[in-house]
Amino acid sequence: MERADKDLAFMLQYENIAWYENGAVKILDRRVYPRKIEFVTCHDHIEVTKALKDMVTQSAGPYTAAAVGMALAAYECKNMGKAEQTEYLKKAAYTIAHARPTTANRMSLITNGCLDAAFKALEEGKNASDAIMEYTVKANNMRYNKVYKMAQYLADMIPAHGAVMTQCFGETIVGQMCRVLKEQGKNDVRIFCPETRPYFQGARLTSTVCHDMGMDVTVITDNMPAFVMKNENIDVFTSAADAICMDGYVVNKVGTFQIAIAAKYNKIPYFVTGAPDHVHPTVDTVKIEMRDPDFTLQAMGVKTAADGVKGYYPAFDITPPELVSGVVTDTGIYAPYDLKRYFENGNMGEYEMVI
Repeated sequence: MERADKDLAFMLQYENIAWYENGAVKILDRRVYPRKIEFVTCHDHIEVTKALKDMVTQSAGPYTAAAVGMALAAYECKNMGKAEQTEYLKKAAYTIAHARPTTANRMSLITNGCLDAAFKALEEGKNASDAIMEYTVKANNMRYNKVYKMAQYLADMIPAHGAVMTQCFGETIVGQMCRVLKEQGKNDVRIFCPETRPYFQGARLTSTVCHDMGMDVTVITDNMPAFVMKNENIDVFTSAADAICMDGYVVNKVGTFQIAIAAKYNKIPYFVTGAPDHVHPTVDTVKIEMRDPDFTLQAMGVKTAADGVKGYYPAFDITPPELVSGVVTDTGIYAPYDLKRYFENGNMGEYEMVI
């Protein structure tokens, strides 16, 4: 089977995101990458769930980790009766999918797909872990190919010799955007990555992928976007999203909202990439995850604030549709007020797969 991760950056290769083999799951520790290349090894699906909660992997990484975590769960219960295995896997799917509340609906799409693959294998007397891994690779291939199409539409919005600002780490779209820009002969496009505190995904992950893909990339601090937009002639601001609600609101890494405001003021279009989420008909259905506030009081483990000072850490913020120039999907660019048309045209979301 030809894989869609061919020729992409190191950390976009499936085995370097998360992988199940021989009764264990290994997850690239993105908390320390790229200064260190280390993998966290999980010996059961509870440890996989903890790794997701602890931010071992981020962006789209948790979706691959969830899938291979289900393969591990199937290994854990392989000696049970079929009925017991079924119940065990259902409970594991719920546990993994709800590791982080804001993305639980998308994660459920992944774990439910794994359940279908496992149940079919059990009915046929086959190895459920192997079936889930086969499903995982096929699902990743389908998603990577969808994102490649998104990247083609996005790259069309980026002029030759242009400049792009990103936010956080959009995972697959970052690598595919770089790939398409090079295919279009736009090798000299400059990419500016805000650092994205407190985990520094922009500084560590986005910039590394762009660099690995041969692009001109610069890291800026989180308080520089407005200045950089004006003084470096940014042409496009883009981000992925943790949820794109059907009413046009975009839920993404905290900081996206303020960059979108700066983009609007500077007359720079903001294109968000990803398919709409019909499980979120309105933004009111989204629960914003509040994480450990102590993380805002340090930088990569080094304490920066005085003892006794309080922190505050919402993991995501919400950008209203009036700040969104377009939603870049695998079938074209939609206005944020017109997202129902995506599904009316018979399309499926980024994480919904028919295999």
